[in-house]
Amino acid sequence: MAKQFKTVLLFGGPGVGKGTQGKSLGAIPGFFHHACGDVFRKIDRESELGKVFVQHSSRGELVPDDVTVRMWHAAIKEHIEQCDYAPASDLLVLDGIPRTTAQVELTGQHIDVERVVHLTCTNPEAMFQRLHDRAMKEGRQDDADDSVIRRRWDVYQAETAPVLACYPPSTITDVDAIGTPADVLMKVLAIVAPIQAAHTRGE
Repeated sequence: MAKQFKTVLLFGGPGVGKGTQGKSLGAIPGFFHHACGDVFRKIDRESELGKVFVQHSSRGELVPDDVTVRMWHAAIKEHIEQCDYAPASDLLVLDGIPRTTAQVELTGQHIDVERVVHLTCTNPEAMFQRLHDRAMKEGRQDDADDSVIRRRWDVYQAETAPVLACYPPSTITDVDAIGTPADVLMKVLAIVAPIQAAHTRGE
């Protein structure tokens, strides 16, 4: 089996700021941020995996877990080949994968999860407002619909939240997602910076 990538997972419900925190970490040398959503947006639709993706997405179906993980792993390998990501020194920061318990098992052969940073929010209404504001800012009117936002939260609770139970409690750290992005980033860095430093030292 190929050597696993040292990894930190950014985890949490829609609107908690996984992408924002991931991009911030990815701008710091020694961290490589990879969002699964970017894989779907950038997939070559004429490739073998791309055609499978289109086959399901065009019918409004969820992409199967095994296809999702294969697409993700192919993208990671491409970043390594392009020298964007150096697994020996860079700490991999993932958001958006694994999204289901099946994906936990499928990604397990590729990643060594050092820490799960669980971005939490005790007030879902604050997350709903954040999602609404983001959708309006980005011109995504459908995503600004309150029923759509609440449906996304329900899907997260039913399908993605159980992923947390797949990892040892000792590897999970809760971080309050309410606050400015800079405030939250300071909390996240306090958790992941020592992990990245140890990885760079080869520990």
